[in-house]
Amino acid sequence: QVQLVESGGGSVQAGGSLRLSCTASGSYYMAWFRQTAGKEREGVAAIDSDGTTHYADSVKGRFTVSKDNAKNTLYLQMNSLKPEDTAIYYCAADEVKNLGVVAGVLYDYGMDYWGKGTLVTISS
Repeated sequence: QVQLVESGGGSVQAGGSLRLSCTASGSYYMAWFRQTAGKEREGVAAIDSDGTTHYADSVKGRFTVSKDNAKNTLYLQMNSLKPEDTAIYYCAADEVKNLGVVAGVLYDYGMDYWGKGTLVTISS
C-alpha cells in the first residue's frame, strides 16, 4: 500500500510563503496538484528523475519544487502567494511519469497514488 503524507498547509496573507512536504512510502515519480471547489484539479509542479522541473504558468517564478530522494520527500516552496492560490494541494505519485506538460499546463495522465491533501488558504 503506497502512502503519501502531505504537510505544511495553512493560512497566510497574500504575499506570504508556505512550504509543503509530501513523504512517500517508497521511491516514485511525484508531483503536486491542487483543486478548488467547483474547479477541476490542476497540475502545479513536478520534478523529473534528472532534476528537470515543470510548473504551471500560474505559479512559475513563485513556486519551487524539489525532492529529497533519500527521504522520498517532495517539497513545494510557495512564495508571493496570492488569494487565487487558495486550494487543497495534493501530492501524487506513480511508478512512472504519468504526467504531461503542454503549453504551461500540467496534465494528469493517470497518476496512481494520491495523498489526502493539505489546505492552503491565502487571504487578501
